[in-house]
Amino acid sequence: MKFYSNILAICALAPVANAFMVQPPKTVTQPRAFQTQALKADNNYSYLGNLNADDTKSTSTTSKASSPSAAASIPKPSTGNSSLTSAKKSGDNTSTVEAFKTLPGTITVQGGALRTCSFDEAVDRVTVYLKTEGRPLNANVELWQGPDNTPQKMSVYLEDGSTRPFRATIESPGSSNAVAIRNTGQMEFPLTAGLEADMSGEESPAELLLADSQFRTVQGGAVYTTPFPPSVQSVQVTLKSDGRPLNARVELLQGPNNNKQVMEIYTEDGSERPFYVVIDTPGSGNVVRIVNTATVEFPLTAAIEPYLVEDAADESNGPGGMLWS
Repeated sequence: MKFYSNILAICALAPVANAFMVQPPKTVTQPRAFQTQALKADNNYSYLGNLNADDTKSTSTTSKASSPSAAASIPKPSTGNSSLTSAKKSGDNTSTVEAFKTLPGTITVQGGALRTCSFDEAVDRVTVYLKTEGRPLNANVELWQGPDNTPQKMSVYLEDGSTRPFRATIESPGSSNAVAIRNTGQMEFPLTAGLEADMSGEESPAELLLADSQFRTVQGGAVYTTPFPPSVQSVQVTLKSDGRPLNARVELLQGPNNNKQVMEIYTEDGSERPFYVVIDTPGSGNVVRIVNTATVEFPLTAAIEPYLVEDAADESNGPGGMLWS
């Protein structure tokens, strides 16, 4: 009996004795669902950050994008050459002042007057030209499509309508389109207007610019500025959305708080009717500023590139680059 009691005591103390012994490592196998979720977290990629041209890029993102499968699954904006050599320096691109001379016909819009121009359904887009004889310019340009329907409109201010004329391209899909130009200035400030119709059926200049340049996303309420060297004589700007309304302001500044040109733009559908404008930038210290005046729910895509670049310096300037204005 005593022998059985000793055996039972030893069996009871055996688990306690194991606590003082070194146990072998145990392998824990994670569920497959957890492994899949962790893999998706590692492959996460911020397309919005790439559109905003973030300078900092994580090492993991770079290694993932280097593989062919990751590169095929991650969309990226076009990596066009944004240097000045990408702009045409020959006669392919002309300034707005020279383009005015080749227009088939122009009209004079007196201060407070309204002039409209209707065109066929075959017209894909029209380019609007506005200028003055050196005086300020204030005008409203609208696209009408049917009665009481204004899918696109813009308010234009030019400090000098002769040095920096206005040139913008308006998309006109559908029928019953007309362009209305109202001179909101006083009677002492008339303006000269002209239209150029495009019926080629080719891609719009806004689509070509977005395809060949590095664009970025401007969130609602955000500001995007781009300076240009004196050799850039004109720049091209395009604004587009993903189909939502577009509200923005484009400014040309030359010095602090010195607006040379201001455009307030509204587009009912920023994908069907993107905004495209060519801004002449004579002189130095030119900066283009884009302000998304909409709320945070309405971002837009902006692209800015040189349009006309001159290599030779202006011989009319005085010694040391002195220039009266």
